Amino acid sequence: MSTSHTMRRAIDSELRNHFATYKQAMILLGARQVGKTTLLRRLFPHALYLLVDEEPIRSALETYSMQVYKQLIGNAQQIIIDEIHLLSNPGRAVKILHDNDASLQIMVTGSSSLHIRNTTSESMAGRSIFYHLYPLSYGEYLYQTGAEKKMTNTIFDKIRTQDTRESIKRYDSTSLLENVLLYGLYPNILSLPRDTKYLRNLATTAVFKDITELHLIDNKTKAQELLRILAYQIGNLINYNELSNKLGISANTIKRYVDIFEQSFLIYRLPPFTKNRRDEIGKAAKIYFWDLGLRNAIINNFDKPDVRPDAGAIFENFVVSEVKKAIAYTNSNYTVHYWRLKSGSEVDMVLQNNREIIGCEIKLHGGKLSRAFSNRYPEAKTHVVTAHNLL
Repeated sequence: MSTSHTMRRAIDSELRNHFATYKQAMILLGARQVGKTTLLRRLFPHALYLLVDEEPIRSALETYSMQVYKQLIGNAQQIIIDEIHLLSNPGRAVKILHDNDASLQIMVTGSSSLHIRNTTSESMAGRSIFYHLYPLSYGEYLYQTGAEKKMTNTIFDKIRTQDTRESIKRYDSTSLLENVLLYGLYPNILSLPRDTKYLRNLATTAVFKDITELHLIDNKTKAQELLRILAYQIGNLINYNELSNKLGISANTIKRYVDIFEQSFLIYRLPPFTKNRRDEIGKAAKIYFWDLGLRNAIINNFDKPDVRPDAGAIFENFVVSEVKKAIAYTNSNYTVHYWRLKSGSEVDMVLQNNREIIGCEIKLHGGKLSRAFSNRYPEAKTHVVTAHNLL
């Protein structure tokens, strides 16, 4: 199997066809190490590659002068500007390039949407289209490891169609799932299987590189402590006041740090599903990590699922993340929530679009769905999702 073939990603064709549809710059956002640069350089092998982390390139781009830019890019028809979030004004650079040469195909990567969106919303308006790249999806992982011949969104499709039939596999889905739940889905894990050293390094250095370089946090130690606490609380409601008491910093600072983690693509918040009924929880979000390998490195626990108390929580995190990736890559119009009553009845995941509501209880080995949810939303499709019927 050729390398470029095995490295295929779900978003390939959408990015490859971008310039056939749009004149705007392509902005590819995602966490460090999810493969943004590899992907663009594979799809656009003839593009001029500019890495902002290199001082001469950063200095040239920081002049915000088209004259200097012309010297930098020469006759290039396509350019990739890598790590653009490190510029003081990323949007201004894109604006100058875009407005001075309409035929230039501009591709940009960044691992902090906070800095890019905050400093650029005005200058990028109408000049750029945003895309997101996540750690590998389970379908990409199965395809890249050669376990499956085709790349699919099996998990999302099964949940959407309520297909809970077991299918015959040519591979051991139990051990593959165990790998993913423990070591996550960063692309490097394919060449460095079960490499906890790589993941620990990612957790201690790479994760905070942008956050520190961009001076987004004023207390790195507290931010690291907060990230560790959040890692222990996956699938739980986030309580800013409780976290504030635990860490001895204000609830507003906690909110800001959580926001920074979210916009650096480390975590995401899952909002509640509510029709504004008084006993439904209406504001608090649940917290999840985009990658379980990184999350396990943060809490330094790579024990096998059958001996860990958080096995159910990591499986739930896995399923919710897979659904969110599939929705993003297929441009599907579902939104993802959880549902909970003040009395404690809850449903782990609720998908909703204009036509339907799907309630899912996510249990590693089986369980029941809340009757209170079905009584309240009789029109909703409901099912219990397990490792057994999903993979």
